[in-house]
Amino acid sequence: MASNGTSLNDLSRSRRMAILAICSMSLFIVGIDNTIINVALPSIGRDLGASVSGLQWTVDAYTLVLASLLMLSGSTGDRLGRRKTFQVGLIVFSLGSLLCSLAPNLVFLEAFRMLQAIGGSMLNPVALSIITNTFTDPKERAQAIGIWGAVIGVSMALGPILGGTLVDSVGWRSIFWINVPIGIAAFILAGRFIPESRADRARKLDPVGQILILVFLASAIFGIIEGPTSGWGSVKIVSTFVIAGVSLISLLIYEPRRNEPLIDLRYFRSIPFSGATVVAVAAFGSLGGFLFMNTLYLQNVRGLSPLSAGIDTLPMAVMTIFAAPLSGRIVGSVGPRIPLLIGGLGIGLSSLALTTLTATTPFSWLFGAYLLFGLGFGLVNAPITNAAVSGMPRQQAGVAAAVASTSRQIGQSLGVAIVGAMLSVAMGGKLTGNLARASHSSWWLLVAFGVCIFCMGLIMTSRVAKSSVERVASIFP
Repeated sequence: MASNGTSLNDLSRSRRMAILAICSMSLFIVGIDNTIINVALPSIGRDLGASVSGLQWTVDAYTLVLASLLMLSGSTGDRLGRRKTFQVGLIVFSLGSLLCSLAPNLVFLEAFRMLQAIGGSMLNPVALSIITNTFTDPKERAQAIGIWGAVIGVSMALGPILGGTLVDSVGWRSIFWINVPIGIAAFILAGRFIPESRADRARKLDPVGQILILVFLASAIFGIIEGPTSGWGSVKIVSTFVIAGVSLISLLIYEPRRNEPLIDLRYFRSIPFSGATVVAVAAFGSLGGFLFMNTLYLQNVRGLSPLSAGIDTLPMAVMTIFAAPLSGRIVGSVGPRIPLLIGGLGIGLSSLALTTLTATTPFSWLFGAYLLFGLGFGLVNAPITNAAVSGMPRQQAGVAAAVASTSRQIGQSLGVAIVGAMLSVAMGGKLTGNLARASHSSWWLLVAFGVCIFCMGLIMTSRVAKSSVERVASIFP
């Protein structure tokens, strides 16, 4: 419901589109931050003396905290007000971005990336909740989500080009400046155009569940990243994985016992919802691994400048821009099966093409692989979001959307962590050596992600899956 006298159901189409544009601005700054940080990694590594694991933490310090807090932020928006939470997130994210540009060393950079993530956790799930409650017609909602998802492609396209230009001309610190004016503009516009709204009956906070999620994700990612250098059998790494396992088991035991859990495990009785979670992890794990490996390959192996490396990855971003809104229209018209199947094939085949990567692989071959990957990734995003919120009670839209966003960030964290760990093992923890050959096993991992997405596309759209949505919807008031 809206709490300032303006009902979300009574908004004009132009007002609804303005809200969609403002919410998309948050996705833009979060998305562009993703690709900009990746194209700047080699420069950050040289300037701050970072190892492979150091570069992994530059990415995962952000995605880890983001994934840990998305559920809390989604429910906070439902409880305290979606616009208010959205605006606070914009300010914190912008402040964190500014501080990142001033970081004197890698430790401070990682700390400020965590501050960025605290703000970022209040943006996308809350923005998606606002969109879900603004666009109530299923077909219009699917199209709006498709447009919202297309912003990912735009930010991916501009990120490498803009980031490469800034890194080449000003330095890597300048890549964080982009977020500040956009964040401030979105803050002002949100106050002007977005009515305040909250769930009719928001759930209580679940601090124990929140802590268990944070401990599980932090310990699991830490073990994966630090395992190659500390030794997989070392006391530190084994203990870390034990803590992760205990935290996960405790979470699964504790949450069903609460009347209002942080994660309502009953959602996962919906096959499309559970499938969307798996697809999100696989798709964004592929994206995280792709961006991490590709930027190191193009700059450290092929000797390209950050700008040239950004231009060379443009085919992937352009295809994502094309595919994302198309996917939204297809999902709104005939359902998610076709986008998921083609998306899985695109990611799988593009990664398969890179399993034989060498220092002299023709750029035409690379561009073909990038086009396929962009097509595949662009097609899967709308089905993820649509499956996450469709059939779920609108009053809990923030939480349902946050589960999807959390799955995306967990996937990206795992993608960077696992791919980086595999590279670190193959290269002895350093950025010197035959990176192209060392990356072969990592590309096979991305092939497996593509196969997983394809299979889930079949499972999520079966008759049994559709009936499970109805059963889950009947559980909630």
